[in-house]
Amino acid sequence: MPTLLFSRPAPVVESAPRRRRRVPFRLLAAGAGLAVLVPVGVTVAGWLPDEPFAQDVVDRSTTPLVLALQDLHEYHAATGTFQIVVEREVDTRYVPSVISGERVEFLATGTADAYVDFAGLDAGRVTLSADGTSATIALPAPRVDEVRIDPEQSHVLDRDRGLVERIGDALGDNPVDDSELYALAEDRLAAAAAESDLRDRAETNTRAMLTGLAGSLGVDEVEVRFAEPTGNAG
Repeated sequence: MPTLLFSRPAPVVESAPRRRRRVPFRLLAAGAGLAVLVPVGVTVAGWLPDEPFAQDVVDRSTTPLVLALQDLHEYHAATGTFQIVVEREVDTRYVPSVISGERVEFLATGTADAYVDFAGLDAGRVTLSADGTSATIALPAPRVDEVRIDPEQSHVLDRDRGLVERIGDALGDNPVDDSELYALAEDRLAAAAAESDLRDRAETNTRAMLTGLAGSLGVDEVEVRFAEPTGNAG
């Protein structure tokens, strides 16, 4: 009896159709833009400047030197220490000093500063060169401040009082008042300070300070001019 052989049909493989790669619309637009810009750029290159997008810098900043001076207000440029012996005598008419009267010797020590007032300083008093490397500064004359008496360094050297005053001190409750001695000593010390070289020292020290300050801000040459002092201003 014959044998029947059955064979399975071979599977048919169908290849999927290839998809076309689409170019994004944005790339197409950019390419079209470049195609347009290239001939236009070649056309306008003849009248554009070498650096059409260069930046211009305009410096409108304030002068740092003026601001630094305004912050100082007062510059105490020199200090002097002065000492004086004040002798004060009070006599009673027609009465011997051993009966009534007083003589006092008072040693007073005090200090006084010479300063420059920067409160009214503005840009009109400071002149800078075009390149900012030199400056001229106009300042008021230095002034001598009030005298400060040092109570620890001031005392009565000698006090001679009459009999009436000594009895009054023993019976009274009020201590000896030396306020007039201090007031007189302040006047004498202030006169000594005004006649000293404090103002000259203040000018010298102020010039040195401003030269150093301006140098730290890039100003190499500084000329400082002081006004003439008016009277014996303190």
